[in-house]
Amino acid sequence: MPITLNDEAAQVAFGETLGRALAGRGQVHLIGDLGAGKTTLARGILRAYGHGGAVKSPTYTLVEPYETASARVFHFDLYRLGDPEELEFMGARDMLGSDALCLIEWPSRGAGWLPAPDLEIHLQLVSGGGRRVSGTAYSQQGRAVLAAMPASLSHKEDEC
Repeated sequence: MPITLNDEAAQVAFGETLGRALAGRGQVHLIGDLGAGKTTLARGILRAYGHGGAVKSPTYTLVEPYETASARVFHFDLYRLGDPEELEFMGARDMLGSDALCLIEWPSRGAGWLPAPDLEIHLQLVSGGGRRVSGTAYSQQGRAVLAAMPASLSHKEDEC
């Protein structure tokens, strides 16, 4: 059963909890319609690693890197990606292959090029301005993250 987050503060707090469970590594696909709160969730995740500054959607830059004392995070937004091969030209293979946390909004735009994620987080708008959040694990690491989160987050677990 998904978790319902009633406001932005709850979404950021949930992101912080998720960030701690991720321990600063892995690949997480953030899936949801425009305005579902993918970047807000990313802000919460980054706060778990001590980032207190602004977190903007990298819609035009495609990726924003963040370095903190405890983690290196690459925040991708592939909404404006013209072709998945563009990821190769921007050096995404090195970012995805590093010992970092990669948060990827609009991963469907990189289909066929992106490796399978450790975890997918699905965000859905609900009436009253809240968000419904659920997760799907695709690796042992993803399963461990879901196990560390509230029990109601996981709606299914897929095998690797």
